[in-house]
Amino acid sequence: HAPRGVGKTHVSLQVAHTVAMGGHMFNGKWTSDRPHKVLFVDGEMPLVVMQERLAKIINSSESEGVTEDNLLIITPDLQDRGLPDLSTPQGQQTIEEHLKDVKLLILDNYSALCRHGRENESESWIPLQEWFLKLRRRGIAVLLVHHSNKNGGQRGTSRKEDILDTVITLRKPDNYDPREGARFEVHYEKARGFFGGEAAPFEASLKEQSGRFLWQTRALEECQLEKVLDLKKEGLTQREIALETGLSPATINRRLKEAKEKGNLDE
Repeated sequence: HAPRGVGKTHVSLQVAHTVAMGGHMFNGKWTSDRPHKVLFVDGEMPLVVMQERLAKIINSSESEGVTEDNLLIITPDLQDRGLPDLSTPQGQQTIEEHLKDVKLLILDNYSALCRHGRENESESWIPLQEWFLKLRRRGIAVLLVHHSNKNGGQRGTSRKEDILDTVITLRKPDNYDPREGARFEVHYEKARGFFGGEAAPFEASLKEQSGRFLWQTRALEECQLEKVLDLKKEGLTQREIALETGLSPATINRRLKEAKEKGNLDE
C-alpha cells in the first residue's frame, strides 16, 4: 500500500511482467524462478497510460517479451458494463472465468475494484478474505494493491493483514522532490517466511531513458547516512538532526561513527 502518486501501479505492473517472464526486478531483490501466468485486473488507470507503461517495461527487459498467454490484463476502458464489484460473489465469478492456469492475480486497486460495504468495517472484508483463501488453496497467489491512510498505514480495517503473508508499504522519502518522478522507500510491515537481509528496507527510483524504464535501488541505511551527513555538514547538532530526520539519536550516532570509520566525515 502507498499514498496516491507514489508509484503503486509502476511496481505492480513491473511485478506482473517479472512473474510472467521469469526473472528479477529491483536489481535482483525480487525474483521469479520461472515464467508463470499472470492476470492483472486494473480498476482505474486509462488504457493508453497502461499501454505506454507496459511498453516501456517490455523495452527494458532482457527477455524477448511477454506472450499473450502469460500476461492477461483486464482494464475498465475495454469493459462495456464496467468492471465487476469483486467484493460480491457475482463479481468474483466474473474473474474466475479468466483464472485458468493463472498463478498470480494482481488487483489494482482495492478501493476501485471492491465497492460493496465500507473499508473500515471488518465485515466488509470477509467475502474477499474467503475468496482469497480459496485461491490460495488452488495455488493462486494474490497481490492486492491498496491506498495508505493519512497516518501511513493501509486504509480501512486492519483485519486484512491477518491472512496476508506479506505486507509492503511504499513511502516517500523526506527529501523527495516531485520533479524526480517515482522514488520511494520499500518497507516490509509483515514478512512471513523471509527475514534478515531479504526483509531489509530499501529505496527504489525509476528512471526513463529512450523509452525504457530503469530501476535503481540502494539500501535504506545508505540513504539515511547520506541525509545525516548532509545535515551534519550544514552545522546541525545530533539533536537537531534527530528532529529533522525522525531518526533516533542512537541511529544518528551509529551512522556518524560509520562515516568517520570510512573516512567520509572530518571533525
